[in-house]
Amino acid sequence: MEFRQLSYFIAVTETGSISAAGRRVHVAQPALTRQIRLLEEDLGTRLLERHARGISLTMAGQVLYDEAIQLLDTRTRIRARLSALGQGMIGKVSLGVTVTHLWMPEVGGLLRRYRDRYPQVAFEVFPLLSGPQLERLREGSLDAGILYLDGADQPGLEIRRLQDDHLILAVPTDSPWANSPPHRLEQLEQADFIWGFRHVSPGYYDRVQGHFQRLDFQPRVVQFGADNIAILSMVAAGLGIAVVPAASSYHPMPGVRFLPLEELDACDMPLWLAWKRGNDSPALQNLIDMSEA
Repeated sequence: MEFRQLSYFIAVTETGSISAAGRRVHVAQPALTRQIRLLEEDLGTRLLERHARGISLTMAGQVLYDEAIQLLDTRTRIRARLSALGQGMIGKVSLGVTVTHLWMPEVGGLLRRYRDRYPQVAFEVFPLLSGPQLERLREGSLDAGILYLDGADQPGLEIRRLQDDHLILAVPTDSPWANSPPHRLEQLEQADFIWGFRHVSPGYYDRVQGHFQRLDFQPRVVQFGADNIAILSMVAAGLGIAVVPAASSYHPMPGVRFLPLEELDACDMPLWLAWKRGNDSPALQNLIDMSEA
């Protein structure tokens, strides 16, 4: 039994005659008659009663007609679904984004354009620091990540430079620095700094430290925060000052003032889109392609 034969059988049933069915499916009457007979032989039962005024369905024919309609509808749905899946129109994409950059207009714009273009794709966004993102990308539990990296050579990953960021100083709004901003880092040698842990974002941490070494500046770190949100919360509480990604300023926090410094502007902090090599998800590829636009 073939789908083609079922289509012919449905046409014969709905038109009431072999000749009319032949015109519908564009098949000559003898060939159509032969296919119906082959279908009956394959199923081992008569499907049609033939008489002078046309044809009528046997009981088996009526059952087959009902089932054939559902079967062909299911085939159409399967084809449409697989076609959409192959084009990335449906499916799922899991994306990690560093917490700070969830508020960045360029990142938000990418997410919005993707959602507008592919509304049937289940889009899962996880706020994750760069370190945990790298782990999940390599183990395959995350499709893509927007994160900091320590360089373009990332074993097992494909990467694309997405955006350039730099650094900015965060101080409590009631601190002397808020009213009289510093012009150079050397003015902050005696200030209490709040810092992050290296293991949560090695690329970011090493890049900042390398920049400070080139400037011969060593911050006096007295407090540590688990991520930028925690660090900025500690700044707001008056526990110290911090150097954070400039993108942090896109999401103002009560009690925190962001201050630009030329020496911090000079620290290039590229933001990367990364995904696991060999991930052939069409929905993911659409996101990668859109990131180039």
